[in-house]
Amino acid sequence: MELNESRRMELKRDLGTWPAISIVVGTVIGSGIFLVPRTMIQQVGTVPAVFAVWVVGGLLSLAGALSYAELAAAIPEAGGEYAYLREAYGPMWGFLYSWAQLWVAKSGSIATLGTGFFLYLTNFFPSMDTVFYSVPLPIGPHGGPLDIRSGQIFAIVLILLLAWLNYYGVKLGGNVQVAVTAVKVALIAFVIIAGIGFGHPHAMSVGAIAPLTFHGFIAALVAALWAYDGWNNVSMVSSEIREPQRNLPLALIGGTLGVIGIYLLANIAYFRVMTPAEVAGGTRVAADMMRKVMDGFGANAVSIAAMISIFAALNGSILSGARVPYAAARQGLFFRAIGNVSPKHRTPGVSIIVLTLWACLLVLSGRYDDLFNLVIFASWILYGMTAAAVIVLRRKQPALPRPYRTLGYPFVPLLFIIAAVILIVSTAIDRPRESGMGICLILAGLPFYFYWKRQRQ
Repeated sequence: MELNESRRMELKRDLGTWPAISIVVGTVIGSGIFLVPRTMIQQVGTVPAVFAVWVVGGLLSLAGALSYAELAAAIPEAGGEYAYLREAYGPMWGFLYSWAQLWVAKSGSIATLGTGFFLYLTNFFPSMDTVFYSVPLPIGPHGGPLDIRSGQIFAIVLILLLAWLNYYGVKLGGNVQVAVTAVKVALIAFVIIAGIGFGHPHAMSVGAIAPLTFHGFIAALVAALWAYDGWNNVSMVSSEIREPQRNLPLALIGGTLGVIGIYLLANIAYFRVMTPAEVAGGTRVAADMMRKVMDGFGANAVSIAAMISIFAALNGSILSGARVPYAAARQGLFFRAIGNVSPKHRTPGVSIIVLTLWACLLVLSGRYDDLFNLVIFASWILYGMTAAAVIVLRRKQPALPRPYRTLGYPFVPLLFIIAAVILIVSTAIDRPRESGMGICLILAGLPFYFYWKRQRQ
């Protein structure tokens, strides 16, 4: 009886405007703002070129947000891209997206964020990076034993804690997201103000540290787009947003614009205090800058800001990611139990548990980065297809109510599609092995799709 009730129960619209915006800002701003400028200056060589890349990457992300806003307002269902791809191209494409999200993309992202949190924590507790047990089996890197660090156990506990919070209500998870994102933005603002207001400007350097080439610009753009990645996560919780026709476009567009502003201001602070060569030669740009401004206290402040930033991104990833396999299971295209809703808490509890437990195993395996790299290629194919769904659905379903219509249609969706093609081609050239394996991993879901399709029929 309880199982049948959980199948009939629907998710509750408990998230307002600020939680929706916080999912966008909190999920996008992870560790990229503290690390990516180093890669970008190495690729393009000059500060003006770095800012050009940030602006281009921001505009491309905004083009994606404007495109997704039309889809989110017209189809405010759980799962985001799952629903859009299903409506535009058929259920198989929606299933493949949900398959990738559960087993690799979202679970790998959660594992990476959890591990990133403990790595920053080692600045204060170095012992967390020491191996306390080795599994004497050839399942570790390069076929060696699998080393387990105490920090990995801490990361697992952190992931399970946030899973517990989100299991007990989307409103609770949303409130945590608002609070942590507010603290995150405040700490990043502190770093920006310290660099712009109190840092000593460096002497102007002459010449570029690397020649500007088309390949270098594209490589830097790829890094920038990874830093902007995650703005689409709010669409995954569409069925839990109040007034979705208003709040989803507002969150997607407003949140993306806010992130662009924060990234540009942070880079102004970095390059005001540090020379291009110093940024290119360091490993943690923000920490290096704050060390020059406030010595050891500044570097510790950046570590705390990074942990808060990662914490918010981790919570947002769990909150949004669990809705994708839930949406597929709800329509009979995934494991049936994943489509259950907790009658008491009105959350996709089983989906949250499965996603986070799998992410915990990836944390222990030490292979989450490999898995995540495998799916980047295939994921961006699906992102590009989602933007194209705006055009497809305008033709396929012209009578579909569209409370928000993409500004600059059809050029804005086409701009994002071009960006997706650039990422896909660049990844295929730079990582042909991983790209091919990623496609194979996604296609491995097809037998399951046809099985569940027959079961549903």
